[in-house]
Order: sequence, then C-alpha cells, then structure tokens
Amino acid sequence: MSTAEHAADRLAVGFIGLGNMGKPMARRLLEWPGGLTVCDVRPEAILPFVEAGATGVGDAAELGAKADVIGVTVVDDAQVREVVIGRRGILRTARPGTVIAVHSTISDRTAEQLAVVCAEQAVEFVDAPVSGGAGAAKAGTLAVMVGGTADAVDRIRQPFSSFANLIVHAGPVGAGTRMKLARNLLHFVSFTAATEAQRLAEAAGLDIAALGKVVRHSDAVTGGPGAIMLRDNTAAIDPEDFWFSIFSHVRTLGEKDLTLAVELGDRLGVPLPLASLGLDGLGRGLGVVPAVDQEDRAS
Repeated sequence: MSTAEHAADRLAVGFIGLGNMGKPMARRLLEWPGGLTVCDVRPEAILPFVEAGATGVGDAAELGAKADVIGVTVVDDAQVREVVIGRRGILRTARPGTVIAVHSTISDRTAEQLAVVCAEQAVEFVDAPVSGGAGAAKAGTLAVMVGGTADAVDRIRQPFSSFANLIVHAGPVGAGTRMKLARNLLHFVSFTAATEAQRLAEAAGLDIAALGKVVRHSDAVTGGPGAIMLRDNTAAIDPEDFWFSIFSHVRTLGEKDLTLAVELGDRLGVPLPLASLGLDGLGRGLGVVPAVDQEDRAS
C-alpha cells in the first residue's frame, strides 16, 4: 500500500441520510478503517449502525466536526441545502479540507452554488450521484459520477470504493449531476418505450409477461442501449471510420424492424410515437446518415 493509500484509509467518513439508498451505501462503510459516523432525522435508522460499531450523531453540524469525507443522501435540493449550509449544517463545523459529497440527484446549479459557499471555508464540495439502485449499493457495485476537483476525487476514491466499483470523474462541480441526468434520460425514455412495446404486444394478443422475459434475457446478453455508446463524440461518422459499417448495420436492422412495428401498430390502431421518432432519428443519432438524407435536410 502506498503512503497516499495508507493516509486515505485513515480518513474519518460521515454519512447523512440512511434511507433506501443511503442505508446500504453506509452499511458498506461499517468496516472502513478510519471509522464511520452516521446521521439521520430518524433515531431508529441510526440505531442499527451504532450497534454495528458506528458513531451516531444528532445533526449535520455534529457530524461535520468528526468527518473528513461526508456522503449526503437526502431527498432533494432543499434538504441538501439544509444539511450543508443550514443553521445546524455541515459548514458550521467542517474543517478546511473536508470533502462533502452529495449523492442525491439535485440541480447542477444547486451543486455549483453550494461549491462556491463551501470554498469560502476551504471545504470541497462534489456532486456525486450514483447509478445502480439499492441492489448495487448492497453489493458494492454502484457507479458514481463525480463533479469536482481532481484533488477531491482522489480523496474520496478509496472510501467510495466500499460501495462502488465504477467511479467516474465527470468534470468540474455540476458535471456529475449532468451525467446522471443524461444517464437517467436514457433509463426513463427506455421505460416509456417499454410501455409502448407492451401496448403493441397486448393489442396483438401476446403475453406481455413473456415479452418481458425475452427483453430481460436478450438485454443481459447484448447490453441493451449501452451497447451502442462506444464513441467519444456524436458527429457524423466518416465512411472510412471503423464504426461506420457497424453502425450502418445497426441502422439497417433498426429501421427495418421499426418500420414493421409502426406498420403493425397502424393496423392494430395502437399509436407508437416513440417508435416513429426512433425511425426518423436513428440514422442521424448513430451518425450514419446517407448523403441523400443529408441533402434532403439541407434543402
């Protein structure tokens, strides 16, 4: 173990918010060498952690005096502001060099504003939303998207590895939240597309539970939408580029299947707005729009 790693594992960690996500994340920190201090508005949420060896405190200010790295998993922007800069917030007692990491999905502007206030006291603020759900938190396999300075990210990397096996430095403060919003856009639009697919299948007299089994089975193999997220930009792909033939093949298959699905929906009287949008935008999104299409758009 390097000197830096040895110093990192002595950092005292604090955690505020022991709900659906915070609880399993904090439980992964119970064995953290530097010790764990927890805080929640519900005493009954703190008790199991104290019984397992953590220190429990009554408010964010008390926790701020004890911890070097503090994770915050509360409900919304208002609660984040309260625990960070409120009357009994972390900043009332936090020492210079403390890192406050907010795992809640908040506005990127809120993150930027709080970072400015924290910097006035030489405290680092990072937005560090997570992806993977409570199951991944329990297993220690969350993904964390961090917006903040490189020094702050280095400081939190080792303790966060207790509950995450992917930690991405997205950029400056606010970038972690922006990455989470982009990731969740895909998540929930995909959910909406799933409901559209179910309506089509139901109208066709199919067992939609069986359809769900097929989707989960095949997505586990293909990787779902993430399977095409392999490029480092969204520009049109040069025909000589390695990806051109691959994504052109995806476009050909996708447009064929979407066309058939839209036609089926028309026959069954089932509106499929996302399928129609997908048919119109797939090629452009993949970056493999043929020259004729480009001329049509320019005219």
